[in-house]
This record gives sequence, structure tokens and C-alpha cells, in this order.
Amino acid sequence: MPKVTQEYIDNKRRMIVDSCYQVCLRKPVEMVTISDVIAETGLSQGGIYRFYKDLDEILSDMITNMRRDYNIIDKLDAAIAQKDASFATVTRNICRILGEVMEEHLMDIQKINFDLTVLSINEPQRTEKIIKGIKGKGNMEHMATVVFPYLFKASAEKKLTPKHDPMQLYQFISSAYVGIETNCILTACYGKAPMQSVCKPVEMFDILATTIILLFGGEGK
Repeated sequence: MPKVTQEYIDNKRRMIVDSCYQVCLRKPVEMVTISDVIAETGLSQGGIYRFYKDLDEILSDMITNMRRDYNIIDKLDAAIAQKDASFATVTRNICRILGEVMEEHLMDIQKINFDLTVLSINEPQRTEKIIKGIKGKGNMEHMATVVFPYLFKASAEKKLTPKHDPMQLYQFISSAYVGIETNCILTACYGKAPMQSVCKPVEMFDILATTIILLFGGEGK
């Protein structure tokens, strides 16, 4: 029997993960089953379990691949590396990046991320297991650990006076991001939203940028 190479294993695992991704585009993540993935791949059940022990392990690898394929960390770092740019300019550039990525990937990666948030609420223990298997740093993790601290540092260097406590501002900005994401995804992917209107992420994030600038004590325009 010929020896199975690592390349063969990697290709099979990638095919299984890509198939799971396609299923997740069509169904809410928490409703996806291993049977769905088996049907999408065309493999037998044994063929799947030869490479993955369960669906959650596949989901972990799927999210790892999403983090790699849709990474905007370099763009965010470039935005905050503009030494001579004003606080307002940097803030608008950050929000523009977030808005453009959300608008471009509203029907795929953003939809799946939203579904994973719902899963974390309904099945926290399962979600914790999935998270433990994820590799690499995500965009939102980078926002929390690098971009937000930069905003507070930059505002101090520009001698701006924030209107609220840093933690309150952090919570507000995070909540605003989630609100835009939720409304846009419910409208675009599920045809349901609290506000029945076309959601345009780039426009929403431009408004958020103005709000952030004002809350940090800067000029809105």
C-alpha cells in the first residue's frame, strides 16, 4: 500500500474544511451537522473521521483559515503607523477599513462570524471547545489589543480630552461595531432586521468614525 504523504493529508483536510465553509454559507452554523459536511464533500463518514474526530474540530480549522484568508491586521497596522496623520484621519482610516471589509464579505465571513456569536450564546461550552482549536490572531482580537490602546495613546499625545472613561468608550465602540454588523447581516442574509432599510457598512462606519472622534474630544470634520 503506497505511503500517505503529508501533502495528501493536508489537501484532504483543506477540502473537508472548504466544504464545511460552503455549508455554513447556506445554513446557520449551529444548524450545520457532520452529515451536511459529508454530503458536501462526497466522502464517506469514515473518510471524514479519518482526518477529523468531529465537526467542532473542522469548525476550528475553518475559522483558522478564515483568519488567515481574510486578515486585515496589516492594513490596520498601516493605518495607525501614520506618524504625521491627525487623530481624526487615523480614526477615519481604521473605520473605512472595517466598513469596506464588512461590506465586501457581508454574505460570507461576516455572516459566519455572526452565526458563531449566536452559537457562543446558545452553546457556550461547545464554543469554548471550538475556540481552543483555533490558531492565529483574529482581526477583532487585534482591534482590542492593539488598535484600541493606540487610540487612547494617540488621543493623549494630541492632547485631546475624552468625554468618558476609557473603558466606557471601549464598550461603546465595541457595541456599536456589533450593532452595525448585526443589523447589516440580519438584513442582507436573513431578510430580518430591527430597522427595515438597506444597511451600508461603509456609511455606518463613517458615522461611527465621526462619533469616536467627537467622544475623544476631537473635531468631527
